[in-house]
Amino acid sequence: MENGSEGSTLPIICVTNRKLCTAPFMEQLEKIVRSGITRIVLREKDLSEMEYTQLAEKFVNLCQLYNVKGTLHSYGNAALRAGAESLHLSVEGLRCWKKEHPEPLFKCLGASVHSAEEAEEAEMLGADYIIAGHVFPTECKKGIPGRGAGFLREVSSAVSIPVYAIGGINVSNVREIRDCGIAGVCIMSGLMKARCPELLTASLQEAWNFE
Repeated sequence: MENGSEGSTLPIICVTNRKLCTAPFMEQLEKIVRSGITRIVLREKDLSEMEYTQLAEKFVNLCQLYNVKGTLHSYGNAALRAGAESLHLSVEGLRCWKKEHPEPLFKCLGASVHSAEEAEEAEMLGADYIIAGHVFPTECKKGIPGRGAGFLREVSSAVSIPVYAIGGINVSNVREIRDCGIAGVCIMSGLMKARCPELLTASLQEAWNFE
């Protein structure tokens, strides 16, 4: 199991939201996939399945070009059509997907969870990793307190698959979750808005390992 332990490289997953970009979306994605991230998840849930499929094909090609793990989100059939190797779902979505498709159709399945119980269910359903949040207050969930480091410890202790933290994580607070048993972190707005994503990922790595 990957582990973002002290003194190691911090695995970083980018979760997309094109509405946060100031640059053209595909241009921003190209900068992000070149920035040293571990994986990028195309989370554009407001698109229709047809619109998402068209975007997914470009996304998969971009990830293959730069040899970065690209994961599609929510639209399983679109992911199959686009030739994606991995799919990310909510726990409810994963539950429905496995009921309809008990045979493995992707090399990697991810799930978003908000409790240790959901994490355990996701692992039982065959998830290869989970994203747990939200950890800190974030603009995406205004007025809702973050679940904190204790929540991450509880989730990480409940499963044997990698756990990635999401929600309000930045250079200033990433060290607060270093001892929570997580495999890495997920960044959305920071990478979507960054003029230089490579500088942000380097700063996160430095903050993670700072003594």
